[in-house]
Amino acid sequence: MKNIRYILLDLDGTLTDPMIGITRSVQHALAFFGIKVHNLEDLCPFIGPPLIDSFKEFYHLTDEQAQVALGKYREYFATKGIFENNEYEGIKDFLQSQVDQGRILMLATSKPEPFAKRILDHFKLTHYFTFIGGSTLNGSRSTKTDVIKYVLSTNKITDLSRVIMIGDRKHDIEGAKNNGISSIGVLYGYGSRTELEHAGADFIVEDVKGLKSLLL
Repeated sequence: MKNIRYILLDLDGTLTDPMIGITRSVQHALAFFGIKVHNLEDLCPFIGPPLIDSFKEFYHLTDEQAQVALGKYREYFATKGIFENNEYEGIKDFLQSQVDQGRILMLATSKPEPFAKRILDHFKLTHYFTFIGGSTLNGSRSTKTDVIKYVLSTNKITDLSRVIMIGDRKHDIEGAKNNGISSIGVLYGYGSRTELEHAGADFIVEDVKGLKSLLL
């Protein structure tokens, strides 16, 4: 992959494991509607996709209810959930290896940009990235397709053959395809091999070590 110059990376399930923080935030939001979920693992499908869509798909909330749920989610996440998170082993080494090869790293996450910046700062990952792209708090940029388009256009990247997207869910892969760039699916996050294959990932790796080897 010597031709690759720009690497776009997802955050949740790719750089860090946000399971506790996200699921507790969802649990808090659902409780507002009288929906009690005791097993946090039941809420793992919320990790990755846009939250509004997940509230409607998994718990059949109306558009209006989903907006309220999003507000309740952020109520918990902004103060507690954001740091109930763990960096994946080997991530700093991987990021440094790519910088050492002269590659430009950019974040492309469905998480609101202000939250993404706080998380990268918390884990001391910010300095590896030349650009941090995320969703907007007002919902005007929410899908992974929109986020990737925003990252590419803002940075005036036109040679798409030199760009690759790395993520753990189908939304990362589909977003990459919709923008004409290649993709790598990682299996240490929250998407299955079947999900990533069906989405059309160009490459799939088991772990961070495999990711590093693929991009050497």
